[in-house]
Amino acid sequence: MEEKHVQEWRSYIDPALESKKQEFLLLGYSTATKEEIWNCLNKKVWKKNKQKRLHAVVQDVFRLQPHTYLSYVANQIYQNDDLKASLEAVTKGF
Repeated sequence: MEEKHVQEWRSYIDPALESKKQEFLLLGYSTATKEEIWNCLNKKVWKKNKQKRLHAVVQDVFRLQPHTYLSYVANQIYQNDDLKASLEAVTKGF
C-alpha cells in the first residue's frame, strides 16, 4: 500500500480511534474523544513524519500510550488557561 499524508487516512482508521477511546475510558480518562486522540497523534507522534502507510497509522493509534495522551491533554489545558488569563489581563481595563 502506498504512503499518504496521515490526514488522508483519517476516515479509514475510525474503528481504531474508537477502540483507543474505549481503552482510555476504561483507564479512567472520562473525557477522551476520538478527535482529541487524533490531535494528540498529530502533535506528539506524527509531528515530523506525516507520510505513512495505512498499517503504520493504525499501529501508531494502538501504540499510543496513556502518558503521551495525558501529556498532550495537560498541555492543551495549560495553553487554554494561559490564553484565558492573557485575554482577561488585556480586557481588564475595559
